[in-house]
Amino acid sequence: MPDNKPNRARPVHYHIWASEEEAALIRQRMAELGAVNFSAFARKMLIDGYHITINLSDVREMVRLLKNATDNINQIAKRANETRNIYGTDVEELRRRYDSLWDAANKILTGLAGIK
Repeated sequence: MPDNKPNRARPVHYHIWASEEEAALIRQRMAELGAVNFSAFARKMLIDGYHITINLSDVREMVRLLKNATDNINQIAKRANETRNIYGTDVEELRRRYDSLWDAANKILTGLAGIK
């Protein structure tokens, strides 16, 4: 149905009917995606046919581990510059943090590989 306003970017209007249960599911999906504009949400879903929700908690954990490893590297470098000594325990701690970082990265990549 053409719109009477010729300056509209989207002059075609669609109208749908939904049951109360369907409307609740639509609101739930919109909330999951953080969508507040039904028109934009419906347009995206009608064109693409699916949505993907990504949980970024693993990425935040990896960033935290990366920051810890970086802090440890900086501490070891500072100590090495001050005393010209590097302790085996420091290197082992750094290795443990590095392994945790790789575990987190593998978990993220495995999760992303599962997205269809």
